[in-house]
Amino acid sequence: MSITEKQKRWLKQQAHHLKPVVIVGQHGITDGVIAELEIALDHHELLKTKISAGDRELRDAAIAELIERTGAMLVNRIGNIAILYRANPRKRDPLALPRI
Repeated sequence: MSITEKQKRWLKQQAHHLKPVVIVGQHGITDGVIAELEIALDHHELLKTKISAGDRELRDAAIAELIERTGAMLVNRIGNIAILYRANPRKRDPLALPRI
């Protein structure tokens, strides 16, 4: 799935007021974290994730693993907060991205 820069900007605006839904703690990415992230993405489509890792390389690796294991897309990352998006076609009222 590919989105344009305009759509990415719109998603950033929508995520601005959100609080982190999933927090990756000291034990790192476990199967339980992935299961909760899957549930949250199915329900919300757009969410913030907080990664409590020591340095930038560990955070980048954790975000890459989350994206790979869930099929989500990274919208933005600032510090230890990542904004993830994954469309859910089965959702009754899906998040409508603006046209190109």
